Amino acid sequence: MSEEGSSVSAVGFGQGAAIVATYVLIPGAGGQSWYWHRLGPELRARGHDVVAVDLPAGDDSAGLAEYADTVVQAIGDRTGLVLVAQSMGGFTAPLVCERVRVDLLVLLNAMVPLSGETGGAWWENTGQAKAMADQAAREGRNPPREFDVEEFFFHDVPEDVKAEALSQGEPSQSSTPFAEPWPLSRWPETPTVFLQGRDDRFFPLEFQRRVVRERLGIAVEDMPGGHLVALSRPKELAERLEICRVRSR
Repeated sequence: MSEEGSSVSAVGFGQGAAIVATYVLIPGAGGQSWYWHRLGPELRARGHDVVAVDLPAGDDSAGLAEYADTVVQAIGDRTGLVLVAQSMGGFTAPLVCERVRVDLLVLLNAMVPLSGETGGAWWENTGQAKAMADQAAREGRNPPREFDVEEFFFHDVPEDVKAEALSQGEPSQSSTPFAEPWPLSRWPETPTVFLQGRDDRFFPLEFQRRVVRERLGIAVEDMPGGHLVALSRPKELAERLEICRVRSR
């Protein structure tokens, strides 16, 4: 979990060490910086500063503007920013890009909103439920009638990491940001990469290829891993993020 009383967990090299870049990590629903705790050390080992943000997910008074405020405050005066947004973080990250200079935005297994679209409407607008069911049928799975986080989120996460996550209980997520229309009239001009786990059962790869092509007009880059790829494959994810960062310079 995050440090007591803090909305951000930030760790870099010691005083005087040169920081190559600053990775700012935005979690998905539930807003917990803990999601990134396996990726952070991998990025720090490569010489980067890491800012893993806790969002006010349990606060019914906090909407998308407050989520963006939280990220901007966590960034402070840091530069050389690579913004990585997981899942629901796709609604927040572009708002941050409109307020601070971001060198690269990486959408990771993310939701891509349209102008004026709410997070609540996104599911039906994109056909996510059918895509998830169709993927399960292709893989010969018979998903439970009720949503099962182990089935859809933790199927490829190491047992000890899964046990630690589940022991914390289900994180609180207010419906407030899902009820607000996405406020931007267009996608920001920030260079954007979409990285997708090809084993994601929640947002299947081919579903994401279609949505991202239609909404952003860019190709999806895939890698091994499910929806929680930062927990299941942190080293591989760090390597792919570094490839994206170096290529974008």
